[in-house]
Amino acid sequence: MLSKVKNKMPKKEAETLTAKVSELSGLIDYQEGSVVSRTIIDKKTGTVTMFAFDENQGLSEHTAPYDAMVYVLEGEVEITISGKPLRLRQGEITIMPANEPHALTAKTKFKMLLTMIKS
Repeated sequence: MLSKVKNKMPKKEAETLTAKVSELSGLIDYQEGSVVSRTIIDKKTGTVTMFAFDENQGLSEHTAPYDAMVYVLEGEVEITISGKPLRLRQGEITIMPANEPHALTAKTKFKMLLTMIKS
């Protein structure tokens, strides 16, 4: 099932993470039947965003004009890039190239860190 992403962190809250120690996976919680996001860094040159997907939730196929790196913090996800399915587990990464169609489906509850570089 595909869900609308809910951003749970106001922009000012990202500033509270600056110059302090934080446990990455603990920065976001799962929400039943949903995809939740939390922006960590938001600059004109790129973004870093945490996501928590409930099992069987996902994002439908879309494209982005910039490269994006996915790092899986917990769980398991299937990411399809230009029709090629990739199965990622905790500790693994992939890069979704700019302008290539991609989609995500949570095989278990999973958390990821998405880093998008805009320049």
